[in-house]
Amino acid sequence: MQRVSAASVTVGGETVGRADRGILVYLGVAVGDTEADADWMAEKAADLRIFEDREGKMNLSVLDVGGSALAISQFTLMADARKGRRPSYSEAAPPELAAPLYERFVASLKARGMAVETGVFRADMRVAYVNEGPVTILLDSRKTF
Repeated sequence: MQRVSAASVTVGGETVGRADRGILVYLGVAVGDTEADADWMAEKAADLRIFEDREGKMNLSVLDVGGSALAISQFTLMADARKGRRPSYSEAAPPELAAPLYERFVASLKARGMAVETGVFRADMRVAYVNEGPVTILLDSRKTF
């Protein structure tokens, strides 16, 4: 997840989603992930204090600043590149399991009152953004790091 001042996603030359001040979330769904994982990720993304307050401290969440979100599905986050030269994607959930959890994540963000736009699941997307800070935070519902 990244703190952005602007982000957009284009598919086939057409902008399909955008966010102004807010967060850009790349979401990878792993084998074994559940609706509880999607909800946890949405809650963490919405409430994480990565925006600066008046004193310049990161004390505010995207909700606190009235920001929006751009959520992009990205199975390549599940890549395992520890061996060889070609990453393995065996830990990535198959599309029929990943799509509903991605949609659950988006719905959970919206349920928290956030404006959320998305890319297109399984599409070849072009993502453009301005990362403020830069601030990039890795989140994992399994808490492996």
